[in-house]
Amino acid sequence: MFELLIEPFVDYLFMRRALVGSLVVSLGAVPVGVFMTLRRMSLTGDAMAHAILPGAAIAYLISGLSLLGLTIGGVSAGLIVASIAGLVARSSHLNEDTSLAAFYLLSLALGVLIISLKQSNIDLFHLLFGNILALDKAALLLLASISSLTVIIMAGIYRPLVIECADPTFLRRVGSASAIAHYGFLFLMVINLVAGFHALGTLMAIGIMVLPATAARFWAVSMDGLLISALLIAGAGCYVGLLLSFHFDLPSGPSIIISVGIFCIWSILFGSNGSLLKKRAPSRHLVG
Repeated sequence: MFELLIEPFVDYLFMRRALVGSLVVSLGAVPVGVFMTLRRMSLTGDAMAHAILPGAAIAYLISGLSLLGLTIGGVSAGLIVASIAGLVARSSHLNEDTSLAAFYLLSLALGVLIISLKQSNIDLFHLLFGNILALDKAALLLLASISSLTVIIMAGIYRPLVIECADPTFLRRVGSASAIAHYGFLFLMVINLVAGFHALGTLMAIGIMVLPATAARFWAVSMDGLLISALLIAGAGCYVGLLLSFHFDLPSGPSIIISVGIFCIWSILFGSNGSLLKKRAPSRHLVG
């Protein structure tokens, strides 16, 4: 059991870095994912994950696989697309999700087109699917900085976010807290998608945010319970996914997302709060 479960992380530095990096990404991304699911913004997050690709692609053409360049490019593109989509939604009859979907498709196509200018399938695979096993000290420091900033900002807007999930109309009427919470949350979404992009690639980054939060909904009913359950599920998925990647020579990012997805499916089937098994189980009759 030691050789199977522990030894890869003891013997190989890249496995330890991958585990630390995935856990650090989860620490910032999972709470954001919990509020994404509560605010019904999961598909919006998916659109934003693809929207960062053109900025990363342009930075890649200028500076190669530079950590700072890809980060600045990804954050800039994500914020620009979010702002333009919101402006179009407010200035026309389109809903925000429709405008985001349109811009995300354009962004994805543009990003792939820009990357293809270098005619390297390896670099395209790296940007789309990530390579968490290649994280170095600088990348870990960046991911830790993003997660720390996320925790600090989340603590500041936590109460307005919770109120907005329950009664957004009330929050809009009591002052400017609604706008601060909304745009602050979009900023957190973008920077955590960029963090996930460095570790898991643009196509996998949204998975570490949405899947643990979805699974947690079948185990917890309170906000604290949702956050703790989602973090535990994400951590377990990262650990199991890296082991599967090591022992079976699989891509690390997809392995992590598949592992978390298996926990999600298990929760949907057997969770203690509204799972399929619970709904099919015969209810107990009360005896007077």
